[in-house]
Amino acid sequence: MPPPSTARLRGGIYGLLVGDALGVPYEFSAPELLPPRDQLEMEPPRDFPRAHGRVPPGTWSDDGAQALCLLASLLECNRLDLSDFSARLLAWYEQGYLAVDGIVFDVGVQTGRAFRALTGGAEPRVAGPAEERDNGNGSLMRVLPLALWHTGDDAALVHDAYEQSRVTHGHARSRVCCAIYCLWVRRTLEGDADAWAAATSMLRAMLVPGSAEEEALEWHVRPDERPEGSGSGYVVDTLRSARQVAGAHDSYEGIVKAAVALGNDTDTTACVAGGLAGVRHGEGGIPERWRSALRGRELVDPLVEALVAARRGER
Repeated sequence: MPPPSTARLRGGIYGLLVGDALGVPYEFSAPELLPPRDQLEMEPPRDFPRAHGRVPPGTWSDDGAQALCLLASLLECNRLDLSDFSARLLAWYEQGYLAVDGIVFDVGVQTGRAFRALTGGAEPRVAGPAEERDNGNGSLMRVLPLALWHTGDDAALVHDAYEQSRVTHGHARSRVCCAIYCLWVRRTLEGDADAWAAATSMLRAMLVPGSAEEEALEWHVRPDERPEGSGSGYVVDTLRSARQVAGAHDSYEGIVKAAVALGNDTDTTACVAGGLAGVRHGEGGIPERWRSALRGRELVDPLVEALVAARRGER
């Protein structure tokens, strides 16, 4: 298989970060309280009571920083190394590693619990809370670099998607959402006309009948149903929300603005949808005004170039 196009690889990473940054000032707002869709920009209207008021426009959040931690670890180790990855996550949380300006301004509930377990000596693979109510979107929001970097077969990609989730979110529902999203991104990267259906078919073929993973897919993700999302922080809803906006719009801008317009966890919904949209439409499909407004380029640009080189076989 030839390496994926540079535009799609770059589009995935920058699409994730731009979507995240676009959503940051609107986080926690109900959809009816948001500005009109044509006014959803990195800099909100002056009269809008923005979230994270001290964070400059164009700044990615914990979503983007953790995704970059995963990418940096994959590039350095040339494999998914949970010890290295978890160390980088803690370096972000404690020291601002790969955060814009070195400032950490948000962390999810389950992720915070996992970090406390890690600092207490827990092994990374079992650090993530794994009860039914521990299904926030913290592992889904960061997983896209795995799908862009990975050159193994689909089974290996699914295995690694499960494993990276376990560091902070161990429940089968979170792991399955990460896996199907990675397959969706991979099929989009390959130019599949119906990437979601192809991803669903592949994951179904791998799952053990009666397993917790099959239950998560068929009874919770429900991949054959028309997706209806509310932009919440629940991992299944985040995935549904991304599917909903990706299916309704045919441009990067349309997809991420629709993601933000759902309200609530706006940065993560736009991050997950924006990464997929960036792969679909390529770097050039991301509006230049947003690409140029993205802060922290000195952190991300070298990682993107290293990713492109790795997929060209130059690693």
